[in-house]
Amino acid sequence: MRYKAVLFDMDGTVLDTLGDLTNAVNHILREYGMPERTAREAASFLGNGAAHLIKMAVAPGTSDELRAEMLAAYVPWYDSHCAILTAPYPGIVPLMEALKAAGVKQAVISNKQDSAVRRLAEEHFPGLLETAIGESETVRRKPNPDAVLKALREMGVEKKDAVYVGDTEVDLQTARNAGLDCAAVGWGFRTEEELRAAGASRVFFSAEELLDWLLGD
Repeated sequence: MRYKAVLFDMDGTVLDTLGDLTNAVNHILREYGMPERTAREAASFLGNGAAHLIKMAVAPGTSDELRAEMLAAYVPWYDSHCAILTAPYPGIVPLMEALKAAGVKQAVISNKQDSAVRRLAEEHFPGLLETAIGESETVRRKPNPDAVLKALREMGVEKKDAVYVGDTEVDLQTARNAGLDCAAVGWGFRTEEELRAAGASRVFFSAEELLDWLLGD
């Protein structure tokens, strides 16, 4: 067994949240009379939190003040509509169950607002996680290492005994900033080429492949 703890990114890594995120963004864009975005466009905007998502999605020339107003409308609307289409990626729940059975501690770390992170973690991974942490007033969004370091403290695990698993360049940088090993997955919001360009040395394409590696020597 390689690690005592595995810290997972949420969106694009353990949960396919793209449908609900795209719908939430487009709801706000419609409310403000702006052109909607495709799921592919929305995916390219993800990884840096809700503020960045709105900044990238709005029409060119939108003022900072209007973006802030739209963000304030987006957050509660997404909170109440974040579990309609969202579901775990294939093999993720069995992977987590196998890690738990092997005594490996697990956490989910996300740039999504903390309220949505905790709700989705509880709904989809009950009893499998030690903690779930999102962005809040006291936890800066990734690639700041705040959430990773907080999770390690809560789990009582040292950096050398943990790995961070994610699907974007933000996750790779987060792991570097926190001093953790990183495993990249290729089923999320970035291509293998983008991940390797960001420094990924190996990219996993199924939960089964990732599990075999995590439980290996």
